[in-house]
Amino acid sequence: MLYRLVVGLGTALLLTAPAHAGSSRALAIVVSRDNQSLAVYDGDKVVATSNVSTGKPGHSTPTGIFTVIEKKKYHESNLYDSAPMPFMQRITWSGVALHESKSVPRRPASHGCVRLPHGFAKELYGMTDMGVPVIIADEALVPQALLHPFLFKPERPSGGDTLLSDAELRLSPISDFLKPTEVALNEASIAPPREAKQDEDKALRILVTRRGLSETIKDVQAALNGLGFSAGEPDGRLGRNTIAAINAFKLTRDMPVKGNVLTEEVVDAIFKAAGKERPPEGQIYVRRNFKPLFDAPVVIAEPEVALGTHVMQLRDMNAATGAAEWYGMTVPDGLSAATRKRLGIASDALSLQETMNRIRIPDAVRERIEAELTAGSLITITDGGLGQETGTEGTDFITLTHPPKSGG
Repeated sequence: MLYRLVVGLGTALLLTAPAHAGSSRALAIVVSRDNQSLAVYDGDKVVATSNVSTGKPGHSTPTGIFTVIEKKKYHESNLYDSAPMPFMQRITWSGVALHESKSVPRRPASHGCVRLPHGFAKELYGMTDMGVPVIIADEALVPQALLHPFLFKPERPSGGDTLLSDAELRLSPISDFLKPTEVALNEASIAPPREAKQDEDKALRILVTRRGLSETIKDVQAALNGLGFSAGEPDGRLGRNTIAAINAFKLTRDMPVKGNVLTEEVVDAIFKAAGKERPPEGQIYVRRNFKPLFDAPVVIAEPEVALGTHVMQLRDMNAATGAAEWYGMTVPDGLSAATRKRLGIASDALSLQETMNRIRIPDAVRERIEAELTAGSLITITDGGLGQETGTEGTDFITLTHPPKSGG
């Protein structure tokens, strides 16, 4: 899946304007730290290239899957002496962006941002919309056309009503783990208030990953509430009410209260008492316009095999025929031994095609997504969960990777 992209040396080169039926959100920006290069793709076609300067030692540019979450024609750094950052396109709220710089020596030279040459930064700013994906890796990656039953296509659900909306989500019971489960969301966000309203991004952002402790706690909270123990609103946190409810449940089962609050034995006992099976290994999250819509359990076959990290983009679609034009990339990601042990991973990831074979999405979830599918929608598959850079709102799913070898 990974191919080397040969880019010309010297100054930035704008090749052509994108010519496609979808919006400019169906473009993708790919940055190589090894080559100190950037390429803009429309599907698998290069439409622009440039040399760049990424982070220097001690201030390395992170690798992973990002999207543009803020655009400003002129911005000054909040971290480095109000340094000017013209044509800034932010990809994390912790301070990483693409922007124009007077110094782009085609070697690592920034404090973590991706520096762009004068002229090209302005051109790129004009080409992109909010939500455009930015993939940063050591090597240069090239999108590949994809065909697979896992990929969503523009089919409308038979019910006729639109299932996704901007209405506030409500908590659903966990009566069936293979049906969509809408959960309560934390109000806190790592995103600061925006100075100006940005264009809304109607494309969907979809993350498929392994269930983590937070998801387990949410399900435990809902189960305890259903059993009559007051665990509070399911929020995925072991707060005072949740701990009290767990301990009260333990007492009714003659289980020791001292020690770890939530062990595997306790989780199994709670689900058994509620008459439920433990949910499957995976979870799918859906966002739109930088806000969560819903999440639900999904089945991951062979959970002992790593998923790897992959990103897929819907370039174009035809609702009348049900055609969908997907492109994808595999982003190198080296999991630590501790992470592999925590997640129960014994084998390395397989190809993207083989990984998609292992993921089973419930029909109700698939129909709900396909009812609102638009060009530019993204799917990310990763082992690492939501990630620390993904806020409750104000971001898409930000997936940080750990390259097998050290980067620039």
